Amino acid sequence: MSDTAVRNGGTGPFKARDPKQSGDPGDFAVQIADQIESFIVAVREVAKGDEPDSAVPFLLLEVSQLMLAGGRLGAHEDIVPDERYEPDVGPEPDADELRERLAALLEPVDVYSEVFDPYVPRSMPVACRISDDLADVVTDLSHGLAHYREGRVSEALWWWQFSYLSNWGPTASASLRALQSLVAHVRLDSPLDELDGLDTDDSVGEDQLAEEAGKVMAAEIGGRLGGQKG
Repeated sequence: MSDTAVRNGGTGPFKARDPKQSGDPGDFAVQIADQIESFIVAVREVAKGDEPDSAVPFLLLEVSQLMLAGGRLGAHEDIVPDERYEPDVGPEPDADELRERLAALLEPVDVYSEVFDPYVPRSMPVACRISDDLADVVTDLSHGLAHYREGRVSEALWWWQFSYLSNWGPTASASLRALQSLVAHVRLDSPLDELDGLDTDDSVGEDQLAEEAGKVMAAEIGGRLGGQKG
């Protein structure tokens, strides 16, 4: 990915400046890094599958807390790193095992429908997977964390802010809506409609998605969440 234009600043609504010139970035950076590392550790723990019945509400809590860190990054003025070009952090960690573990844990509620940009007129919903979303978010966050651990604090903050706006923010917020919806359906005793084979490889239109809006029996989801009515 070419990041020259963004790193040079001046392309967004805020004038870019070095975070060292605005308040106390040390505390801000530590808080953001702590929230991000906590999220990564928590998602990996959930993916182990030791407590499957609490997986969905626990992921809801963790993604909600991560979005607070994302909101702080999004509201912050543009961050410009110390170096003009991003230093190499080595190969990206393989997220396939995490993705597969989450997919197995969340089946059959892993697939959901989402509109990528609510401000694009007549946007068509597409099929997504919570497992894909969370694995992608962990990959993005881990990239910045590698910079942070090497002492490149401004580089880490820049990466987390840029990728929040361009990738992990929309991805995490989409999975958050899906997780919240799952919890709400169970707690309100409102069964989902059947997914009827909807998958992320399918190309479906708006009418078909509306018809195939998703059904997994409330008892089945309730068993996973521990939220069945007595």
